Amino acid sequence: MPLTSRLLNRAVHAGRDWVERVGAIVPGTAFADEFGSLGESSCIAFPPATLMGTRAIHIGAGTLIGRQCTLSVGYGDDDTSLPARGLVIGDRCVIGARTSLTAHQSIVVGDDVWLGQDIFVSDASHGYQDPETPIGLQLGEHRPVRIGDGTWIGHGAIILPGTTIGRNVVVAAGSVVRGDVPDHAVVGGVPARILRELVGDEWVSADGRHSSRPVVTGDQVEEFLRSGRA
Repeated sequence: MPLTSRLLNRAVHAGRDWVERVGAIVPGTAFADEFGSLGESSCIAFPPATLMGTRAIHIGAGTLIGRQCTLSVGYGDDDTSLPARGLVIGDRCVIGARTSLTAHQSIVVGDDVWLGQDIFVSDASHGYQDPETPIGLQLGEHRPVRIGDGTWIGHGAIILPGTTIGRNVVVAAGSVVRGDVPDHAVVGGVPARILRELVGDEWVSADGRHSSRPVVTGDQVEEFLRSGRA
């Protein structure tokens, strides 16, 4: 490759990195002041997709939100009926790129929740009861969503209105979740169903067989990483 092209390539990528670094929304920036709250060491990567109703969005400390994410509350920037805490994200969460969290009444994400990429979470959908009105003009019921502490949600999952997910739950990639999911469960599928649950100190599959997967503690993971065997 000619030297000029190499230098231009390097300059373009350096410029992109500078824009992403300067454009990130972190505490103390002008855009951060528009949020209900944005905790210490939290960051919304640049560029976001859509940020709407930011005064009703509250984000805890140490939370990382990836590029092209949508965080929204209400039906538009001029919506005067926003709930005070329409979208609440806890401490030390990781929200993957292109994820969409769209709240109208209440979405609450607990602490230490990790979401993969391309995930969709909403507390409202559209109605369809009136056969003469376009579906997009029929507003559906608002039903709060709760995602418990320590939960992990895989790539491309959809969390439907009215869903409550417990603590330390695994949601498999591509799943569509609706209803209540208990603590310490593994769910997957369309619609999602329970694949494994923690019973006492053992993981038991839906057919009642004990899981062959050992329980690994956080301390064991840290020791494994420190040992350099990862």
